Amino acid sequence: MPRTPYMKRICDGILDLELQASGAVLIEGAKWCGKSRTAEEKAGSAVMMQDSAMGASYLKTAQAMPSLLLQGAAPRLVDEWQVAPVLWDAVRDEVDKRGGMGHFILTGSATPPDGNDDEEVKRRHSGTGRIARMKMRPMTLWESGDSTGDVSLRALFDGSGTVGAESRTTIPEIARLICRGGWPESVGLPDKVAGRIAANYVKAVVEEDIHRVDGVEKNPARVRALLRSLARNLSTLATTETIAADIRANDTSASDKTVSAYLNALRRLFLLEETPGWMPTLRSKTAIRSASKRQFVDPSIATAVMGISPEGVLRDFNTFGFLFESLCTRDLRVYAQAMDGAVSHYRDKNGLEADLVISLPDGRWAPVEVKLGEGQVDEAAANLLKLQSIVDPVRTGPAAFAMVLTGTPFAYRRKDGVVVCPLACLRP
Repeated sequence: MPRTPYMKRICDGILDLELQASGAVLIEGAKWCGKSRTAEEKAGSAVMMQDSAMGASYLKTAQAMPSLLLQGAAPRLVDEWQVAPVLWDAVRDEVDKRGGMGHFILTGSATPPDGNDDEEVKRRHSGTGRIARMKMRPMTLWESGDSTGDVSLRALFDGSGTVGAESRTTIPEIARLICRGGWPESVGLPDKVAGRIAANYVKAVVEEDIHRVDGVEKNPARVRALLRSLARNLSTLATTETIAADIRANDTSASDKTVSAYLNALRRLFLLEETPGWMPTLRSKTAIRSASKRQFVDPSIATAVMGISPEGVLRDFNTFGFLFESLCTRDLRVYAQAMDGAVSHYRDKNGLEADLVISLPDGRWAPVEVKLGEGQVDEAAANLLKLQSIVDPVRTGPAAFAMVLTGTPFAYRRKDGVVVCPLACLRP
């Protein structure tokens, strides 16, 4: 069967830039998000450490003389380098010997265990100046062709973007996109088949990956219970203690410490990603909640864990709202990454919040409220305007814009200046 054509990714340009600025680039991210395919598009040669025919031979070579695996046209791709952690130092040393930029691309779908040798760990983790890191996430709606891209996030920050567009993505279609997820292999497949891909991903995590990430045996039933609890608490500020208490309803031996260890394993698999609290300088002394929101790297993981189909999502609009926020978080993280930006959230002791806050390195920022339907847009806009009014305009600076991100048909700028934009109209 011929290979499917490569679908361009937002991180293609980031990778090009990093290769020009570093001797090697490490692409990190969850399995199946497209790291290897993107790296292959740029690579001059490759060694695939998990190749079924050659993997065992590659591993032995890595232990005996890792430099042999690094010979080949640049940039040389070392796929799933963490299978043989010794390759990290080998790449670093080879970059030093050769000088210049763009020699290697590494991919990794798990952070390798630290081991017991503190000095070895220190060496392996000191790739500064030699190995740049680039995080890759599942595809956004813009990358998969499900967003019109008529509204540019970059243009909004620059103050040059016109806001007037129409999305033809309906609410039922959004439910379908949530369940399908941003896995490249799922794009274009029938709903039931795409749903199986997400379900198989979860099964692999539960039964294999979470054990392999640190070599410590984990209870599959407990892992699945943890994933279900995380799915139920998606897009919330639920604490580790809350998650642990949820699991203990059916597993009395699950301690807070055990749950924390499992959560850390999920982070090391790039399956779980926190949205940190945004800490601006305010005009008055108001306590800001610094707790993070937990999100799966893709909302389809949550629907797969809960066994929910698109039809099931539509039957529970409360859960639908949290899943939609997760979808928006995934896409905004990728769009912000294209500008070296980051995504956080805001909540203070008075209950004032912004679901997401986009921050750029030059200090520009923009608060975002996520609302699936039109009925809550007025309230969301009022919250955004109130947040802007309490932020210190000198120390933090004024907001570049404020946006309500929706599942509605039309993008427009309100009379109060707040942008209303369907997620399916947005691009970087």
